[in-house]
Amino acid sequence: MRVEIPCRKRKVVAQLIDPDRAGDDTLEAVALHAAEAKVDLFLAGGSLTHIPIGPVIKKLKQLTGIPVILFPGNLTQLTAEADAILMLSLISGRNPELLIGNHVIAAPLLKQIRDSVIPVGYILVDCGEATSVGYMSQTSPIPYGKHDIAVATALAGEMLGMRAIYLEAGSGASRPVDPLMISAVRSEITIPLITGGGLDSADKIDKAFTSGADMVVIGNGCEQNPSLIGDACRIRDNHNRHLLSV
Repeated sequence: MRVEIPCRKRKVVAQLIDPDRAGDDTLEAVALHAAEAKVDLFLAGGSLTHIPIGPVIKKLKQLTGIPVILFPGNLTQLTAEADAILMLSLISGRNPELLIGNHVIAAPLLKQIRDSVIPVGYILVDCGEATSVGYMSQTSPIPYGKHDIAVATALAGEMLGMRAIYLEAGSGASRPVDPLMISAVRSEITIPLITGGGLDSADKIDKAFTSGADMVVIGNGCEQNPSLIGDACRIRDNHNRHLLSV
């Protein structure tokens, strides 16, 4: 199954699955809620995981017909089990391994499934507290209010050939990426815009979509409030109805 990053004509909800928090019972419950809500995609992965990710992806695919995209936090998470793989380049940081080093190592392993690889410009934004991705990547995030830096970084990612830009607040962030930053980036790039981290309420999800995000990623918020994924999909549907009417 070939999976494409969403286009700007349709809003998309993705649910992030952390293998370390996904035992069989949990995974079955998550899959049930996701299927009922009509989630568009699963993202599987994390900054630090000790559980093999391949079996988790395989289980998700058995439980639902929802596509699963690998969201690799490191090289140990590479697997061909997913329907697609986000090739993340951390363009907000200056760690050469996360800009190109790990990609060079991964490329020979991924060449047979290159059509499933989606290059994404990954931008970490400081949303008020240290996050796992910031610590593990050893990079400084873009300051919360520095919209001009985020815009320039996103533009550079698009000009380098990235097929999407991902604005990341970080897993468990106390607040999401500033809607004004989302809007500023959206107004300057032509490729799809993804945002995640800190989206733990219906209001925050709605603001992310309204500000121009094409795809929102819900992770920890669903663990604390399983009904949130249903709320996110209803908000998505409202926005998509509006887009169709324009």
